[in-house]
Amino acid sequence: MKTKVFQVGVLFLLLAFFVSACAPAATPAPQEPAPQEPAPQEPAPAEPLKVAVIMPSSITDYAFSQSFYEGLKIVQEEMGGEGNMEIAFSEGMFNVPDAAAAIRDYAATGYDIVFAHGSQYGTSLAQIAPDFPETAFAWGTSLDTFQAQGVTNVHAYQAEAQEGGFVMGVIAALMSESGVLGIAGPVEAGDAKLYVDGFAHGAKYARPDVTVNITYTGSFSDVSLMAAAANTHISAGADMLTGSSQSVVGAIGVAKDNGAYWFGTQWDQSPIAPETVVASQIFDWTGIIKDIIDSASKGVLGGKAYTLTFKNEGLVLKYNDAVPVPDEIKAAAADAIQGIMDGEIDPLPY
Repeated sequence: MKTKVFQVGVLFLLLAFFVSACAPAATPAPQEPAPQEPAPQEPAPAEPLKVAVIMPSSITDYAFSQSFYEGLKIVQEEMGGEGNMEIAFSEGMFNVPDAAAAIRDYAATGYDIVFAHGSQYGTSLAQIAPDFPETAFAWGTSLDTFQAQGVTNVHAYQAEAQEGGFVMGVIAALMSESGVLGIAGPVEAGDAKLYVDGFAHGAKYARPDVTVNITYTGSFSDVSLMAAAANTHISAGADMLTGSSQSVVGAIGVAKDNGAYWFGTQWDQSPIAPETVVASQIFDWTGIIKDIIDSASKGVLGGKAYTLTFKNEGLVLKYNDAVPVPDEIKAAAADAIQGIMDGEIDPLPY
């Protein structure tokens, strides 16, 4: 009897075990989803630096305007191209009221830096700049930043053109066979006057007996007046000519037609007459442009006065290989440059 009871109990336990083993597994409680980290946002593309320049003549004038425009293009390339630096320009702005309107328009439309590249623009700039305190302005050639007038966002720059003028005068005087040099200046102002005075002084320094005839046409842009001045110098016996401004193409043509030599300034003028242009003083504005951009990035929008000199490599003497210059004359020119840089030679006579 006990055996049967025991067997029944075992069977009962086995049955209970079997039922429990076959029961469906308990469903786990749903879990809250883990919080997702927000996807990283791509930074908004940086806006390019917007730079504008107003110029009195063409960007292909082989002179004042081209030298500055080419400097801007070099800096743009070094900064990575148009995506990082946008350049706008207004050329042929001989009329000062038109130039003033362009200056104001560029500032009003959000340009970061506005260059007024002409000494005739100073008065207008001094009046316009205070209306745009978040815009950096610069102008030349001058060293006046208008701080005395309470203006805080204007830089100024000047080419010490008398330095290259002096060296050109040395070369011209030593190369001259007639002993007569002719200078056709535009207006007695800015780097044009500095260049003319330096050239005359350098010629007399190298050769005291040389004759230097100087005329001013009264115009930066009148090519015919410049050509007439050059013809006057040729008639007076000059075999070496020079001058300044975008109008010199007229004088260079006269030099070429009469077998005289020409000395250029502001930009390389040898392409105009490859067998006539002996050498050119080139204005390299890149260092100044870079510093103005760097200053603006740090919140300094004005107050700096810059110069181009041989010492800071803002002035560059470039010979034209198509015109032979004796080695001893090149050596005299090199000595003059070194003397200017060392402070032993004053390139101006006053």
